[in-house]
Amino acid sequence: MIPDPRTPGDDEADAEPALDAGAPEPEEVTGTWAAAPDADPSDSGAGSSDSGAGSSGSGVARSGLGAESSVPGAGPSDRGVSPSGGGSGSDVEIGSGEATSTERPLADGEEAPGVPVPSGAGAGAGAGAEVEAASLPAGVGVAVDAAGSATAGVPELPLPDPDDAYAAAARDVLRGMVASAEEPIAGGRHKVFGRADLAVIPTTSTIASHLPRAVGMGLALERLRRNGRRADGDAAPWPPDAIVVCSFGDASVNHATATAAFNTAGWYDHTGLRIPVLFVCEDNGLGISVRSPRGWVAATLRARPGIRYFAADGTDVAEAYRVAGEAAAWVRRHRRPAVLHLSTVRLMGHAGADAETAYRSPAEIAADVARDPLLATARRLVEAGYATGEELLARYDERGWQIRRLAEEVLDEPKLASPVDVVAELAPRRPVRISRAVADAGTRAAGPTAGARAEAFGGRLPELAGPLTLAQSINAALTDGMLDHPGMAVFGEDVAVKGGVYGVTKGLRDRFGAARVFDTLLDETSILGLALGAGVAGMLPVPEIQYLAYLHNAEDQIRGEAATMRFFSRGAFRNPMVVRVAGLAYQEGFGGHFHNDNSVAVLRDVPGLVVAVPARPDDAGPMLRTCLAAAAVDGAVSVFLEPIALYHTRDLYTDGDGEWLAEYAEPGAWAARHVPIGRARVYGVGSAEDLTIITFGNGVRMSLRAAATLADEGIGSRVVDLRWLAPLPVADIVREASATGRVLVVDETRRSGGVGEGVIAALVDGGYVGTARRVAGLDSFVPLGPAARQVLVSEEAITQGARTLLAR
Repeated sequence: MIPDPRTPGDDEADAEPALDAGAPEPEEVTGTWAAAPDADPSDSGAGSSDSGAGSSGSGVARSGLGAESSVPGAGPSDRGVSPSGGGSGSDVEIGSGEATSTERPLADGEEAPGVPVPSGAGAGAGAGAEVEAASLPAGVGVAVDAAGSATAGVPELPLPDPDDAYAAAARDVLRGMVASAEEPIAGGRHKVFGRADLAVIPTTSTIASHLPRAVGMGLALERLRRNGRRADGDAAPWPPDAIVVCSFGDASVNHATATAAFNTAGWYDHTGLRIPVLFVCEDNGLGISVRSPRGWVAATLRARPGIRYFAADGTDVAEAYRVAGEAAAWVRRHRRPAVLHLSTVRLMGHAGADAETAYRSPAEIAADVARDPLLATARRLVEAGYATGEELLARYDERGWQIRRLAEEVLDEPKLASPVDVVAELAPRRPVRISRAVADAGTRAAGPTAGARAEAFGGRLPELAGPLTLAQSINAALTDGMLDHPGMAVFGEDVAVKGGVYGVTKGLRDRFGAARVFDTLLDETSILGLALGAGVAGMLPVPEIQYLAYLHNAEDQIRGEAATMRFFSRGAFRNPMVVRVAGLAYQEGFGGHFHNDNSVAVLRDVPGLVVAVPARPDDAGPMLRTCLAAAAVDGAVSVFLEPIALYHTRDLYTDGDGEWLAEYAEPGAWAARHVPIGRARVYGVGSAEDLTIITFGNGVRMSLRAAATLADEGIGSRVVDLRWLAPLPVADIVREASATGRVLVVDETRRSGGVGEGVIAALVDGGYVGTARRVAGLDSFVPLGPAARQVLVSEEAITQGARTLLAR
């Protein structure tokens, strides 16, 4: 029999942080679109007023004048609605409804409409930036000298009114530039655009890594629109005609993630599944210094199957407004993807250190300056008689000096000043709430939903089915999770009809339908992108990556997107998910390194990511429930790494002993058998006083077998199953190591960058003073067939390593 396990520290109380602040209701942004004169009413929604406008970005566009809807996970904001957040790669809301037009002659005494000061040339008046005379219309000048200093005679201007939306927008942008802790979205952690109250989701890149998430959010919006429920069972927070708007640059068209997003959107459209996403390409013809070949971007975007193409001159505000309205209305009406291709200009270099004169001629730069949308708008206002050049100049100068005052103000705002401040929103852990959520799930399963549970399992409840394998336990826990979380969805390659390559998801589609358990196209970037969007939209996604080696194709979707969402939004947005990954080695007669991948280093160094590795069937269910509860409670992102070689293992010591099987816990026992994140499991073999073996995954079974051999030699061992690779159970590691003073780390990953390095470091940092030794895999890919035994850890190597350690 397997020795009785002990979970160390069961009597230790978990401290619980303060409750989250309540989420405010978002304010509405409204607008009216005029359809193109020659637009087909059936395509563009011409004549209707149910579509709206927004600036570039990737995010949810909400409509419905006066509708009250909340943003999932939206946190408190210290500002009202502002037009900030429309920069490249940011997210944006599109509203609909009536708005008063300002395109009319001004009444006597009425002020001219303000001209906002954008970033780039022309934005620096009063803010220290140089503005060339050629960049202004005739008769318009600026009140700065060549060094950006104020000229004499400029009056002292008061600070803007606190209710001035333009000033609020400028303040938000400036706060991001100086890393102010009061910046409304990232709080000084990153210079990003975002506003929770406007559903503007922050992005950390302009190279298209956010596009797959936009597609996922579009898919989720349609599912929520039809089902009306999110993960916690509450009503879907988005209006039924909400759409997603996602911006990117012309050079990003060539990036693999952009290709994946376009392909996925078109693929689903081809199958008849609707995804209401409007991609917005801001095409200035340059990727830093590399030019987009003339016609390439348009040809590429036009050729995308299943994606409607719209184009406009982005420097012409009126035309851009009209065509953007047409595009948004088409997406909103048809619930299908489209792309809006805006030709525009880049004013000044790509970034502060980029001297564009090194690769652009003065004539080319001057031509772009002449097309500055700000100047074009000013010319249009003057030509149409809405304002004089002098009036616009006065307004421009006033705004410039106000921005300078704002810049001076935000420079003195506090910065993040301690490690605690920086990581506060990285990955909050509330173990008491998670434990309570697991207990509540058990109460529901045993009580109110017992009938539905029995029906889902076809009357054959898993706790009454006898001992189960690891794969069977995971399947049962997924079923229980789907029953308890109405917004949970399981998806990936071959998971639905086939039931997974190893049968782990078998029967789930029949139990819960194709809307909640579905097959995806064979692209890991898109699979994770779908999960990212679904999580932001309010669902609880459980995507599957078919093999660990395939995760490396798309790991930035976890590292750069999923794990950073809370960090770069101060918890205002979150994308909870549990990524199931079949992996690790020891598949007999099958593989090579793509199907026997033992590399997890890329996961262990992602801040805030939870990495779980269940080895035993009786750990698999509780650990999966913990990950699902952490996603629902804290918005956690977890990777549930399942050892393929143990999926169907039944025996431990001898053939037929059935000691690797285990009973599935009945709902009433879920609370008592809860496995907290970062807690190990310990098995005592013999006296358990001579040696501590620390391991995980396949190493648990091999180490227990080796410990039995050592016990026959009079050596008592305690085998520690880490269960969690991130965060490591450091307290348990140090305590169990100190109990014997001799530690053997059995690491089935590689010697360099493997888990064993982290365990040894934890021992050193924790003050362990005994002896330690590692048995680890070689720094090699796993070869095919019997040659795999030459690079992987074996039971014999563990036994010999223990003897060598004890002989010291």
